[in-house]
Amino acid sequence: MVVSHSDKKFIVFLQDELALSIGDIAVALRKYELENAPLPMLLWQYGLVSIEQLEQIFDWLENQEY
Repeated sequence: MVVSHSDKKFIVFLQDELALSIGDIAVALRKYELENAPLPMLLWQYGLVSIEQLEQIFDWLENQEY
């Protein structure tokens, strides 16, 4: 999987702000490739983030410049 600059920023956010491990992120990325579902929803669906953390993710994503 090729990771873009914005994807790298998102992964850093997950690690730094939400304290997700590289292993947790790797699991979600594998599911993302297989299921083609939004990564934030996969993180929540597999219990890797709480609903409050999911809201933080959406807030962060909304505030990013594209």
